Amino acid sequence: MKKIIHAIQDEYPDEFAHCFGCGRLNEAGHRFRTGWNGDKTLTIYEPKQEHTAIPGFVYGGLLASLVDCHGTGSAALALHRKNGHEPGSGHASPRFVTASLHVDYLKPTPQGTALNAIGTVEEIHPKKWKTSVEVFAGDVLCAKGEVIAVVMPDTFRT
Repeated sequence: MKKIIHAIQDEYPDEFAHCFGCGRLNEAGHRFRTGWNGDKTLTIYEPKQEHTAIPGFVYGGLLASLVDCHGTGSAALALHRKNGHEPGSGHASPRFVTASLHVDYLKPTPQGTALNAIGTVEEIHPKKWKTSVEVFAGDVLCAKGEVIAVVMPDTFRT
């Protein structure tokens, strides 16, 4: 299994690293990690037993969370790169929030298999990015989605 060495979430400032889905500082969260895989983005996640919908299958809410955080993380990766930086360079990355989330469930997602979220990112405005996401369990496309992510507004700062 491929491993994400430098994830964009590692670059989020501490004050914005508490998301249940992708916050590295949230001990109870999923801690999704998103990095580059060629010109696509990649998040790899192994669902836990408690992520069960019915025995043997993953809960769809986990897939929605994966698509959501992968989409915002992918947008952050793309803008970070546009700004001349890569994860691991020591530069704080931009932080995005979700403006729109759409998920289509295509096949039941089996437990016991790592999930690969693969994203394609396009800029649609300097502060708004769209990520198309496909979630695979092995070779099976289980879900696909689209995230419209916006640069986190200053009003989110405490």
